[in-house]
Amino acid sequence: MEPFVLTTGRLELRPFADADTDEVLRTVQDPDILRWTTIPSPYERKDAVFFVEQISGEGLRTGTGFHFAVRPRGGGPLLGAVGVGLHLLPGTWELGYWTAKPHRGRGYVTEAATEVIRWTLAAHAVDRLLWRAEVGNEPSRAVARKLGFTMEGVQRAATVHQGTARDAWVGSLLPSDLGLPGLHPYLPATGSRAPEPDVSAAL
Repeated sequence: MEPFVLTTGRLELRPFADADTDEVLRTVQDPDILRWTTIPSPYERKDAVFFVEQISGEGLRTGTGFHFAVRPRGGGPLLGAVGVGLHLLPGTWELGYWTAKPHRGRGYVTEAATEVIRWTLAAHAVDRLLWRAEVGNEPSRAVARKLGFTMEGVQRAATVHQGTARDAWVGSLLPSDLGLPGLHPYLPATGSRAPEPDVSAAL
């Protein structure tokens, strides 16, 4: 897929390119980004090159992942990043994002992610958008809730940070939440959850 641009009222979203490498390197030195994301720490220039050329570039080339640099319309500093990638489960894509420290609290990433979600649902066959964050990452969870994600609970050892498996909050956003069709018809469960079978006699 060729590079393309998404726009919102304030923002321009472009897939990361070589020219972004040094700014990515500088921006993600922020301790909060290093703490709450799964990027390497310490984060070196080779890591920024790998992200831009392999993760972002290869995802764009194969149509399996789209990682957008978020900037003001008309040009300006890197405000943050929003990415969406194809999950192993059919029809499932995973959303992720971070905000550059000087630009937090202004709704930039929420605005950008809203547009990425709209584009993803329009351009791809989707049953479910997945969001995950390590337990304790309250800012990320607040953004996910603003985006309309339903919080589904905690998955044990669902993310790995600096060589340690950690518990993660998980949430989902379905096309039907926005009045749109999914890849497959969706039949939600009704009524209360059936009790777990008593297997104690077999133990």
